[in-house]
Amino acid sequence: MPDTAPADLVFTGGPVHTLSPARSRATSVAVRGEHIVAVGHDEVRELIGPATEVVDLAGKLLIPGFQDAHAHPVGGGMEMGQCDLSGATTLEEYRRLISAYAQARPDDEWITGGGWSMEAFPGGLPTAAELDALVPDRPAYLVNRDHHGAWVNSRALQAAGIDSRTPDPADGRIERDADGAPTGMLQEGAANLIGRLLPSATLEQRITGLLRAQELMHSLGVTAWQDALLGVHANLTDPTDAYLATAGDGRLTARVVGSLWWDRARGIEQIDELVARRAAGTRGRLRCTTVKIMQDGVAENGTAALLGPYLDGCGCASDNSGISFVPPLDLQKYVTELDARGFQVHFHALGDRAVREALDAVEAARRANGFTDTRPHLAHLQVVHPDDIGRFRELGATANMQALWAAHEPQMDELTIPFLGPERSAWQYPFGDLHRAGVTLAAGSDWPVSSPDPIEAIHVAVNRVLHDAPPGTEVFLPGQRIGLDAALTAYTAGSAYVNHLDDVTGSITPGRLADLVVLDRDPFAGPAEEIGATRVVETFVGGERVYAAA
Repeated sequence: MPDTAPADLVFTGGPVHTLSPARSRATSVAVRGEHIVAVGHDEVRELIGPATEVVDLAGKLLIPGFQDAHAHPVGGGMEMGQCDLSGATTLEEYRRLISAYAQARPDDEWITGGGWSMEAFPGGLPTAAELDALVPDRPAYLVNRDHHGAWVNSRALQAAGIDSRTPDPADGRIERDADGAPTGMLQEGAANLIGRLLPSATLEQRITGLLRAQELMHSLGVTAWQDALLGVHANLTDPTDAYLATAGDGRLTARVVGSLWWDRARGIEQIDELVARRAAGTRGRLRCTTVKIMQDGVAENGTAALLGPYLDGCGCASDNSGISFVPPLDLQKYVTELDARGFQVHFHALGDRAVREALDAVEAARRANGFTDTRPHLAHLQVVHPDDIGRFRELGATANMQALWAAHEPQMDELTIPFLGPERSAWQYPFGDLHRAGVTLAAGSDWPVSSPDPIEAIHVAVNRVLHDAPPGTEVFLPGQRIGLDAALTAYTAGSAYVNHLDDVTGSITPGRLADLVVLDRDPFAGPAEEIGATRVVETFVGGERVYAAA
């Protein structure tokens, strides 16, 4: 017999983009408890009872909740309460913000925060002298926008004992002047020389950061995410206890997969510890079923691992091809064993050599273990050699795209393209090629590296231009654009697949969890150039409203 019991919640009177292949569009959806019970048209209204809440879509679009497949919400939420430079772009703005923050906190032992853009400084390199003028009385440590380097003052260098005799660590670089003295910029692992000295955040500070981040993510329609770093790395405090605390008492309303950090200073002996952490990290809406391996750095500071050398300022080949943080043969061994233990592996792979090394490791695991349902995924994918595009599908590896980066902006035009050269620059963020090759696409923000707003990223995936770019801005590699449906699918069903939530979320289908978002318009009905103007009106997780716009 048909289920005719009244629903708790009914959405009606507007378009519903279901992302279900059987029925892509509907106009009404009914929810009872945590689950969707009916999808259709006027017949769904028969489930409206005296106590049913009716949401009149009135032309607004209902979609599945966004899922961010690569983010750092606890760090992002904590940085919102520190010296937050992410909303500024010029040195003058940074001077004003840093000075005001330091003056307002005279008793803080350290000045910490970040989010500054490399293009604000010549060659992307700020100096200790500039920061000394703003914070002369105590150490200052400010990470850049991509979190792969830190701007420090002289007090911080002195606290760590860093001088001209200090060697570069194997996984990083101390920027120096002509005499070898440190200038105040630390790249990659070198940042940890000072980052490890920072005062540790308390559990309450981490919980506050997580809840602040969750509120922001819900306001942007994000109902689930994969935290890309649970563990200790550089100046980051392990957020695991904050997740466990909030998952245990119900304050964690998002669905979260935790990526356990792979310590690249250790080897295969750490896997037993990761197995134990996985068992301890399953509580409420939290599951720690993934291991994160950072295989390289970023292109802007020359640490992304490339198959050939970077170019220098004159356009000639340099002696630098970036850093592979884990030796490739070791990577194959580690990934094979992690896969055998049932872990998903989440790679940071940005340069073409890192992408190939990660795919080689997945291939080794497949060869040894067969095609198990571990769903490995490679994040960032800034430079992908054309020969490796088809390997994603062949190996069952998901392409985890950070689409917001695939556009012309100063960091790309001034600090990346000139040092990659024309051929490799044309291989950047090849979402179109990957999609045409049948590769599964997921999507994430890497927040706080960049905005956590899925709509901004979807706009760039479709247009390859930032939504707030001036009119006439050049389209970045237009052949790599993907359609709105493909981009939306990546940020919903694709990320649900990566998160092993695709059996219960990712589409609006009877029986699925009611993780839903109401947008203020139907972006499919307008021009692609206006996608970025779309806003979230309401967000629901398991049928519970977790955000409503004022």
